[in-house]
Amino acid sequence: MYPVLDVRSPGEYNHAHIPCAYNLPLFTDEERKVVGTAYKQESREAAIKIGLDYFGIKMRKMVEEVESLISSRAVAAGPKQVLVHCWRGGMRSAGVAWLLDLYGFKVCTLAGGYKAYRHWIVETFSMPLMFNILGGYTGSGKTYLLEEMKTKGAAVIDLEKIASHKGSAFGNIGMPGQPTQEMFENLLGHELRNLIDTQDDLPATIWLEDESQRIGHINIPPALWNNMWQSPIVFVDIPFEERLKHIVREYGNLNREKVADAIVRIKKRLGGLETKMALENLEAGDIESCFRILLKYYDKSYNKALNNRDPSKLVLTKLYCNTVDSKLNAGKIMDRKFLIKG
Repeated sequence: MYPVLDVRSPGEYNHAHIPCAYNLPLFTDEERKVVGTAYKQESREAAIKIGLDYFGIKMRKMVEEVESLISSRAVAAGPKQVLVHCWRGGMRSAGVAWLLDLYGFKVCTLAGGYKAYRHWIVETFSMPLMFNILGGYTGSGKTYLLEEMKTKGAAVIDLEKIASHKGSAFGNIGMPGQPTQEMFENLLGHELRNLIDTQDDLPATIWLEDESQRIGHINIPPALWNNMWQSPIVFVDIPFEERLKHIVREYGNLNREKVADAIVRIKKRLGGLETKMALENLEAGDIESCFRILLKYYDKSYNKALNNRDPSKLVLTKLYCNTVDSKLNAGKIMDRKFLIKG
């Protein structure tokens, strides 16, 4: 695929952008503000003249930057093609497209700009997609299980990976910073569209992990969440002690201070005594006893969430597994060939 050039300001781009796009800003954030102010308070012509002052001295650098980008991507010999866009397909993209076309690039512009792309992304979440929801108590290794199912050919979306958060009060520890809500939606919509585009028709089922609507500070889009809420659940039922071993392996080496802070954040729900005991065990280095308390709390929370679902629409299949083994458990799920009932 040829490069997608987002010519909006760095601030606009950093807030959210098309996942594959490269930022080639026509204006800095401050320059954009000056041009915008002139447009509103003086005239369109005054704003254009100020914009040309900024643009003129950047022309050569922008051309060379695009040349370097294409060279680094080892694009095959042929037309040096790029796609350019700004916010709504206006003067910024038109100006950069003119420059690159003048130099000899084959240039396309995105009709309607990033605004049109956002509309396309938001539409994705209301599409009649069919989901299977992978459920299970905390410590069941659901993320690893989905990864293994993906290698076996299942259509999978990893919401926690896209959100950069593992979903619990401890879910941000050791993870990169979360994207903005808008960027999360772009990444999610992009993955959903890619799954659709690789099929002759809509995929029969897409597997998602059972999540709360809120993952860290990110919200799953309402239309998609409503679809998930009414979708069949395949519940991987793994013994408590096996899950505890898995949690200790996965979280045992995390920063103790951050784990303690997370425990304090759920104090009201966990309870004063349990919080005190969990913190004391953590400080003493007894990670297993600390996580035993936390795991019991999360089991209760998960059961409460299940009970809040509409029983007339809840389709739940339990799959009993002896251990947290992603390859073994993925094989069991794939062999069962779970399908959504029409």
